[in-house]
Amino acid sequence: MIRGAAVADGTGAPLYRADVAVRGGRIAGIGERLDGGNAIDAGGLVLAPGFIDMHAHSELAVLADHDHLAKLGQGVTLEVLGQDGLSYAPVDEATAPQMREAIAAWNGPLDVEYDWRTVGEYLDRLDRGIDGRGIPVNAAYLVPHGTVRMLAMGWDDRPPTGAELAAMRAQVAQGMEEGAFGLSAGLSYTPGMYAATAELVELCAVVARYGGYFGPHQRSYGAGAMEGYAEMIQIAREAGCALHLAHATLNYEVNAGRAAELLKLVDEALDEGVPVSLDTYPYLPGMTMLAALLPSWSLAGGYGALRERLGSPETRARIVHELDVTGTDGANGVPGHWDRYEIAGVANPELRGYVGRSVAEAAGAQRPAEFFLDLLVRDDFGTGCLMHVGNEENVRAIMRHGVHTGSSDGVLAGDKIHPRAWGSFARYLGHYTRELGLFTVEECVAHLTGRPAAVLGLPDRGLVKEGFAADLVLFDPATVDARSTFAEPRRQAAGIPYVFVNGALAIDNGDRTDALAGGSVRRPGWRA
Repeated sequence: MIRGAAVADGTGAPLYRADVAVRGGRIAGIGERLDGGNAIDAGGLVLAPGFIDMHAHSELAVLADHDHLAKLGQGVTLEVLGQDGLSYAPVDEATAPQMREAIAAWNGPLDVEYDWRTVGEYLDRLDRGIDGRGIPVNAAYLVPHGTVRMLAMGWDDRPPTGAELAAMRAQVAQGMEEGAFGLSAGLSYTPGMYAATAELVELCAVVARYGGYFGPHQRSYGAGAMEGYAEMIQIAREAGCALHLAHATLNYEVNAGRAAELLKLVDEALDEGVPVSLDTYPYLPGMTMLAALLPSWSLAGGYGALRERLGSPETRARIVHELDVTGTDGANGVPGHWDRYEIAGVANPELRGYVGRSVAEAAGAQRPAEFFLDLLVRDDFGTGCLMHVGNEENVRAIMRHGVHTGSSDGVLAGDKIHPRAWGSFARYLGHYTRELGLFTVEECVAHLTGRPAAVLGLPDRGLVKEGFAADLVLFDPATVDARSTFAEPRRQAAGIPYVFVNGALAIDNGDRTDALAGGSVRRPGWRA
């Protein structure tokens, strides 16, 4: 029994005072002076639905980290995985190790047995959880386009044959039938960036048949950002598919103050009847794998082929020229900002001395682009980076839009990770709601709960409502805040004393309990 809470029910409606009863993993009652149950005194606290992280990279962490305080500590009870077109299913015996290498900078070398191959098998693995007990939070999944493309045709930079496209369509359909909510894409990452618009339309048409959505990391967030967003909307329009723009942002000086242009594209699409939503994290820097800055042509065939290319002085010089002068497609079409690209994590322990330094600083007397290439090879392409290229005016404008939802884009592996992994949701409530007044508490909660649940089409999560799953958060609106910083990114959020996952108390008076009550959340209508 949660007594005397100020309820923010996830709809954006005004706060109201009530007792809330939890029984059997569900919200059993909402009212005044309810009887029974072990009681939590919620005086002075706001009760909200559990927060939904619409863009997360915890595929292995939820199977390896019992506490998972990065997310539970800030009230997240559901994460949407399989993002940016690159994740761990579907794969086969050949592509599984390639996939693990390709995204080591995001997920690290966690000790998790890779004992699944299909989307359904991965979701089943989530349900078996840690020691057969479950996982710390709930998890949904998107079929990753780049992984599907790799499975069908490798790392080739070319259009698919008819048979290869049919194989990709079949993989997407199978993933949707096994419980995925849609298709993600990483169009500035290989091999997904080799896909033409027509290929994506074909695959999104499959997603549309299942009522899912397309969640792309589009082709550019720098030069060409508007054209990239327009392409994503066109794909959704042609395929008849809902669109959810992942980490919708506009970076670098070329896009300063241009949020209104993006939001105009979104509004025009909505007026046409194209279902569009988006998510953002409430910080300026981004984070990704350092190898993502390379030109796409250099990665055709995978990292092994790239190593061979770097042995050619002519090819190496061409890569350096694109990095420094013209701007690569992997680096958002902007010439290298080496003083703003910070080394955040390395796979090779011998290279840890570079962590926390910009590429320009770490390079010393060496040309930064040359050092960058040498570092990637020495670190077996496992280097992570922070990119200090954001624009506050754009961040604030986009997060206030009516189809906005919250996310962390949280990369949990690395020596110096982005603080958004541990702080995004608390920062929305503390910095942007309490301190800056961009939202009321009720509005902010709706952005983080009811609205993302509606995007996912969840029939029983995202609201404080009788019969709904008891994913719940109690927070103090006067003290909630992100304590994670760029200097100390792994600090638990403040002002969030209680978190329930499926009715089990996971955070009790700020401390992690032994509960592992989470599991897979599958698309309504999936076929067992």
